[in-house]
Formats: sequence, structure tokens, C-alpha cells
Amino acid sequence: MNMKKETLRKGFSKLCTAKAMAELYEANFKQVSKYVHATSRGHEAIQIALGMQLLPQDYAFPYYRDDAMLLSFGLEPYDLMLQLLAKKDDPFSGGRTYYSHPSLKDADKPKIPHQSSATGMQAIPATGVAMGMQYKELQGLDDENLKDLPFVVCSLGDASVTEGEIAEALQMAALKQMPILYLVQDNGWDISANAAETRAQSAFEYAQGFKGLEAISIDGANFIESYEALENVIETIRKERRPFLVHAKVPLLNHHTSGVRMEWYRDDLDEARSRDPYPVIKQQLLDAGFLEGEVKEIETSAYAEVQSDFEKALQAEDPKPEDLFTNDFVPTPITEEQGTRAPEGVEKVVMVDCALFAVEELMKKHKECLLYGQDVGGRLGGVFREAATLAQKFGDDRVFNTPIQEAFIVGSTVGMSAVGLKPIVEVQFADYIWPGLNQLFTEVSRSCYLSNGKWPVSMILRVPIGAYGSGGPYHSSSVESVITNIRGIKIAYPSNGADLKGLMKAAYYDPNPVVILEHKGLYWSKVPGTQGATSVEPSEDYVLPFGKAWVLQEIWKQENVETLTIVTYGMGVHWAMNACEELGMKDQIEVIDLRTLFPLDEDTIMTSVKKTGKCLVVTEEPSNNSFARALSGKIQEECFKYLDAPVMTIGSENMPAIPLNSTLEQTMIPSTEKVKAKIETLLNY
Repeated sequence: MNMKKETLRKGFSKLCTAKAMAELYEANFKQVSKYVHATSRGHEAIQIALGMQLLPQDYAFPYYRDDAMLLSFGLEPYDLMLQLLAKKDDPFSGGRTYYSHPSLKDADKPKIPHQSSATGMQAIPATGVAMGMQYKELQGLDDENLKDLPFVVCSLGDASVTEGEIAEALQMAALKQMPILYLVQDNGWDISANAAETRAQSAFEYAQGFKGLEAISIDGANFIESYEALENVIETIRKERRPFLVHAKVPLLNHHTSGVRMEWYRDDLDEARSRDPYPVIKQQLLDAGFLEGEVKEIETSAYAEVQSDFEKALQAEDPKPEDLFTNDFVPTPITEEQGTRAPEGVEKVVMVDCALFAVEELMKKHKECLLYGQDVGGRLGGVFREAATLAQKFGDDRVFNTPIQEAFIVGSTVGMSAVGLKPIVEVQFADYIWPGLNQLFTEVSRSCYLSNGKWPVSMILRVPIGAYGSGGPYHSSSVESVITNIRGIKIAYPSNGADLKGLMKAAYYDPNPVVILEHKGLYWSKVPGTQGATSVEPSEDYVLPFGKAWVLQEIWKQENVETLTIVTYGMGVHWAMNACEELGMKDQIEVIDLRTLFPLDEDTIMTSVKKTGKCLVVTEEPSNNSFARALSGKIQEECFKYLDAPVMTIGSENMPAIPLNSTLEQTMIPSTEKVKAKIETLLNY
């Protein structure tokens, strides 16, 4: 055995600490059972063997059983116990998330971006970090002074490898040859379901299907074997910049979590205990020349530290009610409209070109900016030509196609942002966003809040949306009601090119995640009545802050004439403006273009409705249970005593999908004529 005695000593000390914590939690079950916790008991050897070899420039995505790994990063039992007890000074989340759900940005430790409950979803953000590292190396943005190049560790339980998102991550890592290690800890169980009933093969066997992903299988309960195997893998990744999967066989020697007790379902506990890593490493110390007394002293010291830290953690301060309201977003520098919106002597351009020029200007100015998604690469430049010429101008490393992987497209931005990049990504149609919602909800939107402000996700997700030209049921949907129900993201829905460019620029400089919904029917102004979507292209320095609605035609309150506020966005703006013009009522109707759905400019809306006394909310979505209907309710609540009629809403018919046939499509969605009829109904109420 060639392992240094100090390495062995440190490994044993960390294992004893993790073991002592598990035993203390069990002995004090009633005190700690208020909040759920898991245990690394049985997994400690592989976790510590890995954690001891990571450097501060590395990134790690531990999963919820990895408290021994966290100890080996240099965290103290007290740190973990603050999270166990959901205390105010929990260094990861300020008492917001479960035990062993870390997020860390300490200068002297591996970086841990926020992740959700880590049952597979973490693989995509982790792979996004590796993709970001690779991009920075290709662009010369990495730290050339580092002796050891960084890499990423994604830690997984074996049950999670059956998740579809794991396949997306492994596919991209293998395809692009990214510097990442997937560590799979295989204890043979999900919760009460075992491997035989849920998995066709082990993670090691599964990995064989990904060409370019090298895999090994080891005894993860043996510290020396684990350490030496990982040492070779890590050295290879640092030098050769390619992915590995390490399949580590381990026993689970305690409950799945504090809420799911092992005695309820386990029938293999005796066999599992025979593979306990603790007596193995203890014997390895004795074989290396440690005396019994030295070994005992390490154990005694670990138990004393754990007991002392627990008593201290019990007395720590709980969060205060006001702590709930911090770190949902980080402040944006863009708070005022700036730059020239309509330069003189410049011809109008279509909306899609305003977005294209905005991205081009950003990419010229910022090497951290890159664009990827389905078909945005050089051959096509996007199905709407919204990325035309960008790959030719900036290269295939900065503008590139992805597979049909909406989850990866969305979730990888978490990792890209974590290494200091600003990804602009695209889901080809709003109808395709559904596979990406898991990542948008669990990872992107919650990262800032659940990391207590340490890891905001700075990204832009572009989503072509809406019905246009018989796109049928898979290319026409409106999805804003689903998106607006995800807290922690900002949402734009512009109606014209100038707004799209200004909001795109504001989104780039905003350190928070932004979704931009871009109506396909407005891109080229080919739909009759949408010429107003064309704009004089704003100057390069033009920015439009989020949360500032635009009053398109402002009116004065008239005592003898019925007046009305129309609140709308996107295509609805054009239906509303055309309806006003055709009715000859431009001096009776105030039209508000929301421009952003979150943040929402409630002040402008309420001020207008209180003045006019009537309100119509126009949307393209089916109106039942929609964002528009909720907004109508809010307006009714805030403005009730000022209203002369109920707040009304018009949207698409409440059918399951938009049909392909053009007659059926037009029957389903709103139009200028339908909005005119609704206006007349409301004015005559």
C-alpha cells in the first residue's frame, strides 16, 4: 500500500465524523425529525475519497446523501447541522432547503451551485458547467495561471440514472467531450424499490452505450481502492478534458431518509452491514502502522466535535419572518429607459431583425455571450431566421445547434451562468417547452432564492409563441399562464421590434433568468394589421427596463362619454389598436401594452382603470384559468369602487389545441373583429 499516512488519517477522520453525525441524529431523532434528512452511512468512503481530491477551482454537484463528501470539502459538522435544523445562519440556504442540499461559493473550497433535490435533475446543470469550462478554454476566457485545470463532479444515486434527463446530459458530455466526472453511488435501492425491479442494467453497463464516455466500476466501500481509482480518473480528466463515469458499489446502512425507515422494507440489512466501509478503513489504518490508541483518539475526537457542534447548533438563531422576502432576485442595473429608441433617418425593420441585431451587438461586445438551441447554427440560423448569419460571424463554438433536448437547453444555462457566462438559448416553439419546464422550475427559477442569493442564474430563454398561418396544434400554443406561475423568473412579451430589442438588451444585463416570448406572427408582420410591429431599429445603447408598461393612446376622462382601458400584450396589442381605429374610438379607449408579464406594471394599469371606469383584458390564450383572467381579478379587486362595469376578458376559445385547418384556427383565436364586438359590449354595459 503506497497511500500516504496523512491521507489515510484524514479520510478516516472524516468517515468517523460522518458516522458520528448519523448516530447522533438517530439518537436524537425527536429533536431532529422536524425536518427531513438523509445519511451517507455506508457511502462515506467513496464520497470522502472524491472530496479530498477536489480543488477550489473545481465545481461539484453533490446529491442529498453526500454529507460525508461535504465534510471532505472542509465544511464542519456545525455548518451541516445549521441546515439540518433550518437555522438562519445555514451557510447554504439560510434555512430554506433540506439537509445536505448545499450551495457554496467559498474561495477555498470547490464551488457548489444550487441544485434541487438532486434525483437526476442536477446532471444537466452540472454538464452545463463542464460545457461552460470548455467554452471558456476555447475562447481564451479561462484562468491561464491555474496549474490544474478545473473539472466538474456530478454525484448521483444509482436510481436516478434511469431519469431521461440523465441521458441528455451523458449524450452531450460524450458528444462534446466535456471535462466532467459522473459519480454514481449504487446501493441497490430507490426508496423501497430495489434495483432488480427498476433497472435493466447498472450505471456502468448503461454508460457503455455512450460513445466517448469512459466508465469504470469499483468497490465504493473501500477507501484506498476508491481514492486510487479516482486519482487516476481525475488526473485524466484534468489533462485530457473528457468525461468519465465511475460506478461505485456501496451499502446503505441507515434509513433512506429520516421519514422512511429501513426496517419498514429492507430485507438485506445483514448483507449490507457486512460491507460497512468503517471496519475496512480502520483495518487499513492498522495495516499502515497506526497504533490502536491513535485510531481510538481519531474516533473519540470526531464524536466529541459532533456532539459539541450539535449542542451549539440547537441554540442557533432561527430565521425571522422578514427573512422570507430576501434574495428572490438580485438587483438589475437596468432601471430606466436609456439610449435612442427611434434614431432619425433610419428605415423601419421587421421585429425579427431587431432581435437579431440585438444579439449580434451583444456578441460583438461580450465574449461571455453565446447562443444555442435547435437549428440556430450556421446551416439554417433558426427556423424563423432569428439567428441568421450569427454562426458565420462568431463561429460554431459561440452559435451552435443542440440535439432535440429542451431540458438540456434550459437546464444547462444554470451551469453556464455559474462559470460567468451569459447564455442566450432558444426553444424552437412554445409547444416544445414542456420537457424543459422541469429545469426551468426546479433549477433555473429557484437557484437564487434557495442559495440565499449566492447563485442567481443569468440567462435568456427565447420562445417563439402564438398562432400564425395554420401552424396547427404543435406550433401555435400560448403558454404564458404556465410560465407566469413559475416564481423567480422575469418574463417579457413584446409587441414590436423596438421593444424586443430594448428588452433583449435589458435581459442581457440583468443577472436574473429571463424568458422572452416572441410572437411568430409579429416577426415578419405578414399577418394583416400587424404592420405596427415593425420599428425603426433603436440604437445599440437602447435599453428598456422590465416592469414598465406603455400607454399607447392616452385619453382624458370624459364625463359624458364612456371610456375604457384595454390591457394586453403581444398580438393582442394589434387587435386592440386596430379595433379602436375601426370603431373610431381612439379618444375613448386607453390601450396599455404590458411589454413584460413579470415584473408587471400594476401602477400604470390601476391608474388607467380608475380613470376610465371600464377594463377589457385581451389575450391570445384560452381565457379560462389564464394569466389574463387572474389579472382581470386583480384589477377588479383593486379598482372595484371605480368601476362602471365588470372587468371583462377575451381570449381564444377554451379548446384543447389549435386546429390545423385555417377556418378552425381563426374560429378559435381572437381577432380585430372579435375585440371590436367585446369593446362595444363593454362600453354599452
